[in-house]
Amino acid sequence: MIKAVLFDLDDTLLDLNLTAFVARYLFGLSGVLGLVGNVPAPVLQPALASSFLELDREDRTDSLTNRELFNQSFFAKTGIPLDDPVIAEAVTAYERTVVPAYRDGIVSAAPRRGMKAAVERTHELGLRCALASNPVFSLEIDQVRMAWADVSTDDFELISTIDNSRRSKPCADYYLDFIGSLGLAPQECLMVGNDARRDFPRPDIGLRTLYVGHARPGRAFWTGRPERLAPDLEALVERANRLSEA
Repeated sequence: MIKAVLFDLDDTLLDLNLTAFVARYLFGLSGVLGLVGNVPAPVLQPALASSFLELDREDRTDSLTNRELFNQSFFAKTGIPLDDPVIAEAVTAYERTVVPAYRDGIVSAAPRRGMKAAVERTHELGLRCALASNPVFSLEIDQVRMAWADVSTDDFELISTIDNSRRSKPCADYYLDFIGSLGLAPQECLMVGNDARRDFPRPDIGLRTLYVGHARPGRAFWTGRPERLAPDLEALVERANRLSEA
């Protein structure tokens, strides 16, 4: 029986130029860390970018959280300890006070049509609702993008972040850990996403994905326009339940 719906964030709940957002975020972060560490910001930018890429490595065997791996990688490259309380506080201040201003311009962030209604419909159906965003950012950065999407932490029982995850999408272990934190099995959840690669666990774990992107992935349980998800959701849950019973 379906008990929960998991939502991706970027280009699912939120329309934005993700590449531009990440570039602006890393550029600003390098400036903050450059001031704190007395290092020219351009020197730090490649180290930040490569440390983020470490989180997506498919051959990872470590047991570190994504935050721990990121900090470890960045320290090895720069000697700057991101877990130092003073540095961590400066980064948090940047994320809370500066990053919200990145919404406009080339980032062009706005709620994706019909998706807030899908979140609301999930609650109306009595289903649990969680935010399964790719866990490479802090909760503060997730909250900024959630506000741009016109949703909030109140809408979600659980939110995946760089601090509470040990892998990233599409690694099956990420999904298993996240769903396990809800006390559920993959077969009891529906995943809503736009990415034909990242929003389908690899290898397959029995999680059904409702696809709202622009491709036609064969693994999708349902493919459609985002504004169709809310009106179709009840029927999709019933269909999944019938298949599980069969």
